[in-house]
Amino acid sequence: MIQSQTTGLFINSKLLLNYFHRVIYCVTEILRTIMAKRVKNTALILSLLLMIGCSADTIDPTLGLSAAELYAKAKVSMKSQNFTRAIELYETLESRYPFGKYATQSQLDVTYAYFLYDEPESATAAADRFIKLHPRHEAVDYAYYMKGRINFGLKKSIVDKFYTRDLADYDISIMQLSYDDFSVLVNRFPDSKYSKDAVKRMVYLRNQMARAELKMAEFYLTRKAWVAASNRTKNLLEIYQGSSSIKRALQVQIIAYKNLELDDLVEDTRRILIHNYGEEAAEFSI
Repeated sequence: MIQSQTTGLFINSKLLLNYFHRVIYCVTEILRTIMAKRVKNTALILSLLLMIGCSADTIDPTLGLSAAELYAKAKVSMKSQNFTRAIELYETLESRYPFGKYATQSQLDVTYAYFLYDEPESATAAADRFIKLHPRHEAVDYAYYMKGRINFGLKKSIVDKFYTRDLADYDISIMQLSYDDFSVLVNRFPDSKYSKDAVKRMVYLRNQMARAELKMAEFYLTRKAWVAASNRTKNLLEIYQGSSSIKRALQVQIIAYKNLELDDLVEDTRRILIHNYGEEAAEFSI
């Protein structure tokens, strides 16, 4: 009888210890998440509270799981597109088992989870953290690739969630960030399996950035701001050589020079246009 009571006390003490461990863990995770600004809305905070299990009668079902088991559960959550759960499991794994291959892989995988969950700031922070902690890791090229991917699809307005806009209408600095990230990958890891895709995206971004400059130059034409239009095309021609906007940029430059009565520059630009694109290119509408 005494042995049975002792056993019961031991079990209850263990459950109580697990409960307090869960409460402490829960509060720590919530504070860390809010302080890191990973959560943007109240609804998500509430969902995290529910998923972490911060109720008085809930015990963390992941307590006692090994690093391998936590990682396997996170992968299952990713496969089922339950990204909030996957993020929680990856970060739980790292906090409980900060050393070893599963913790390292979780630091990398959580980048992709945040990316799919449409949390670009958190995804970028995770990628930067992995690069800082593991600069010589065999998969660090993936972290650089993900930084480019995150910025590649970055939207600045809630309107963009419902309406498609021409990428050339976006702030060019956003595209430049993505281009620079891909450039780091291609230059540092030319043999990476991600380099081929990165190069394709860089070509696309380069053309879009050139188009953005061209749109501004053409806008200045409509305002008869000839100097501003000329400066825009100069910038385009210097920075985005080989882009798909070069031909039209030369034509815009000729229009600006004509209105500024810079006849020598008109002829020089016209010769360049014809040399690269033929006589027909010089026959264009203003």
